[in-house]
Amino acid sequence: MSSEGSRSAVIAALLGNSTIAVAKFVAALFTGSAGMLAEAFHSVADTGNQLFLLRGLAVSHRGRSVEHPFGRGKEVYFWSFMVAVMLFVGGGVLAIQRGVQALQRPYEVTDFISNFVVLGVAIVIESLSFRVALRHFNNERGSRGVWRSLRGTKDSAVLVVLLEDSAAIVGLTVAGAGLALTRITGSTMWDGLASIVIGVLLGIVAVLLASETKELLVGEAADRSDRSAVRAVVLSVEEVDGIGKLLTMHMGPDEVLVNIEVDMRDDLTGEQVEAVMRRIETAIRGVLPEAGDIFVEPIHV
Repeated sequence: MSSEGSRSAVIAALLGNSTIAVAKFVAALFTGSAGMLAEAFHSVADTGNQLFLLRGLAVSHRGRSVEHPFGRGKEVYFWSFMVAVMLFVGGGVLAIQRGVQALQRPYEVTDFISNFVVLGVAIVIESLSFRVALRHFNNERGSRGVWRSLRGTKDSAVLVVLLEDSAAIVGLTVAGAGLALTRITGSTMWDGLASIVIGVLLGIVAVLLASETKELLVGEAADRSDRSAVRAVVLSVEEVDGIGKLLTMHMGPDEVLVNIEVDMRDDLTGEQVEAVMRRIETAIRGVLPEAGDIFVEPIHV
């Protein structure tokens, strides 16, 4: 996925979440709903998360320097990890805490119509934001399965938006169900339970995000299909007799570092070896356009 596609998905989510957060806080203030307040905390956390992601995307495209010879592409992974932390603390923990308080100290929920209107509008806005991210995600995954693509994507920004928006839509539905049961039964227990369920949902999403971005942050290899393609194209070079180690690592969503050991024919001169190495680099970039730094190491087996 292009960085521009990631940025547009994040901006769409930012605009949606900031608008929804204001509406939810107003509704929670005037109606007293714990579920609505939990959803307001959720939207504030999501808004902050999008700002984190925009910061990460901007910094990750800065040029190389003496201090950062491989660039700063991984910075987007760091900010994605921070999103997981904020989602857990700023969304999940606060929502559970508010729900427990609601169960311990019953309260009155007023003006159900306003709550349902805000929830309905929020679902529509979240769905539009989700659609933007899903379109870019589908363009990237091609014919691969959804779950496999989610676990294998190297674009943490879009992964964050997809999971956040999915959790938001489910959370809004839960909040609406809690309010509906409160209206029917007259017991605010359901509204408090809805807040707790929303908090648990956010915690699960946060843990999943943290797990995925941690792998990218510490250094994750290119996909198996990409590594196989690199091996195949290098072996197709006439002067190559074999391949030793192939090491790859994502330095960012759109950049992969490649280090490969190549056994060449013994009768090649020094100049011929250099020429073959240049051809190998060109061939690798042909099957792996994301390849940034490519290190070809001649070996003798």
